[in-house]
Parts: sequence; structure tokens; C-alpha cells
Amino acid sequence: MPREEGTQFRMNDFDDLLEANKVYATDFADGYFDGIARAGVCIVTCMDSRIEPLEMLGLKLGDAKILRTPGGRITTDSMVGLILSVYLLNVNRIMIVPHTRCAMASGDDASVADQIMARHGVDIHGMILGSTPDQAAGLRYDVSRLRSHPLVKDLDVEIGGFIYDVDTGRIHQVL
Repeated sequence: MPREEGTQFRMNDFDDLLEANKVYATDFADGYFDGIARAGVCIVTCMDSRIEPLEMLGLKLGDAKILRTPGGRITTDSMVGLILSVYLLNVNRIMIVPHTRCAMASGDDASVADQIMARHGVDIHGMILGSTPDQAAGLRYDVSRLRSHPLVKDLDVEIGGFIYDVDTGRIHQVL
């Protein structure tokens, strides 16, 4: 919810998270290594909180680059991240991983914008959201778009399309 005009965030709005971070940092032993992807993997997946990208693939901190977008779609910003990952960060395998029961698969951009307008009175019509009720078609499009990108197509990079099932934890390869 938007805050009333003139109100500010209070410092204690984040106190619980900062306290949790102090506990986390107490035993932190994963610092001081370079930023390359040790397993050569970059994962593009949704911002959904039900997804743990490293754990779902048996990876650990430092093994992969992770880009999150609404619906796990390839956006302009994620394309930049993918290109940088391939050229600078040791990535030679890219997984595009949308998931089941995703809000971004509930309709097209207009219908998602309609939902926001109905619920909150905020008009986001005209924004490119990447919503599609046909996730498989969206995934095929994104994989094809990335495979044919002029800065990627001639490289030795494996690109695959997968669907993550948020109810079973299983990943199914589509492409």
C-alpha cells in the first residue's frame, strides 16, 4: 500500500531484517571469492518467494548467477544481465525457469493491469509486464529470442527452457 503523502519510512520498519542479518553474519564464511559463476550457470526465474533457485538445483552460494523477473521472462534488463554473465562471469549454461501457478500466467498484460486497477485503483495499462496465459509459448519465445541474439548465438552457451512446479519442487525441461 502506498504511504500517505508526507510520511516517511521509520528506521524500525527494517529492524527485524537487520537483526536477522546480524545473526546471519555471525557465522558467515562465504566471502572473499570472485564473482564468477563456479558452476557456469545463470538462472532466470520468477521473483516468486516460493522459488529457491540454488537449492532446487543442488547448487550453493557462488555457483550460479540468478536473475529474477516477473514470470521468469526475459526482459530488457535481464538480457543485459545474461550477456554480462556470459562474457564476464563464466556462464556457459542458461536456464530460463518460469513456474506453475504464476500470477503472470493468469492472463495477458491488459488483464493483469485490469486486476491491479480493480483492486487498487492504480492504472498500469501500457506497461510491458510480460504476462501470458500460455507459459509454454512465452518460454519458447524467450529461449528462441536468447538463442538468436547476435551477442549470444555464436557462443558455446547451452540455453534451456524449464518449468518449475511450486507444489512438487520438480523442474521439467520443455526446451
